[in-house]
Amino acid sequence: MRVIVVGATGNVGTSVISALESDPDVTSITGVARRLPARRPGRTEWRSADVTTSDLRSLFSGADAVINLAWLFQPTHDPVATWRANVLGGMRVIRAVAEAGVQILVHASSVGAYSPGPKDRPVDESWPTDGWPRAAYSREKAYLERVLDTFERDHPSIRVVRMRPGFIFKRESAAEQRRLFAGPLLPHRLVRRGLVPFVPDVAGLRFQGMHSADAGEAYRLAVTRSVFGAFNLAADPPLDAAMLAGLLDARLVPWSPWLARTAVAAAWHLHLIPASPGLVEMMLQIPMMDTKRARTVLGWRPRHTALDAVEELLEGMRTGAGMETPPLAPQAGGPGRIRELATGAGRRP
Repeated sequence: MRVIVVGATGNVGTSVISALESDPDVTSITGVARRLPARRPGRTEWRSADVTTSDLRSLFSGADAVINLAWLFQPTHDPVATWRANVLGGMRVIRAVAEAGVQILVHASSVGAYSPGPKDRPVDESWPTDGWPRAAYSREKAYLERVLDTFERDHPSIRVVRMRPGFIFKRESAAEQRRLFAGPLLPHRLVRRGLVPFVPDVAGLRFQGMHSADAGEAYRLAVTRSVFGAFNLAADPPLDAAMLAGLLDARLVPWSPWLARTAVAAAWHLHLIPASPGLVEMMLQIPMMDTKRARTVLGWRPRHTALDAVEELLEGMRTGAGMETPPLAPQAGGPGRIRELATGAGRRP
């Protein structure tokens, strides 16, 4: 089986490549990214391409499966740029799959595609995927769900799988996730037990996470097993402010959702953090997901708890961990994070 992974050098992509390389039935792997990694271990062939401009039909020709993970989280202050990369680029990937005669498409959707839902009970994959309109990430994920609805109708012979994971962490993603969400002003030394003064206890702050290696395994199974449709992916336990405070040995301080959004909005408008207030709203409203279908139909079992994954991420932040790929490189923000500071958090990709 020949598999192409688009967006192969990021947090999830590196784990998907590792999972595929462990499978003897996967005979050929092509990792696609805008910027290729300096170190290229294993048997993966690497190709440089941009989903917004490159000839994807030729790139996909002869492949049995395409996994599309490509996603631009920043700049949050330029939603046109992220729409062009994520939605228009994603549509080009989907269209090229059909044009190249690829028989399997595995698409990275997200819990963020879901409409607001309950926190006290899990919902299955039939929950509406209309997103949260004030978060670009959620709008874009939801729009591609509608594109896939039409694609499945028009191309019934192509097996389409939609993965809807919770938040995905690993130690090596720490530098990237700090840059994408916390920004350049978070010091490494602060992310340790006893040094974080408090964790805001915000009503509705309950979400699901998982380890990147478990996400990689889920994508491998989606490619190699005859499954189709959507799969919720998350590990136990659901995460909340009390658990985060326990990991950091910090106090819990009650905050209203309004105060949390206002604080993030002020920092975002001042370009102090890249995470937008819309993302905070989305996190407070996304539903808890039922992962029964992934476990019974896909045969997926996470090997790490959600707490394990978050603890790895925090340890990686303390030590400045990363990998030798452009998105995960610890020094991608420049010496002393000077490039991040110069461009402004959330202003440029």
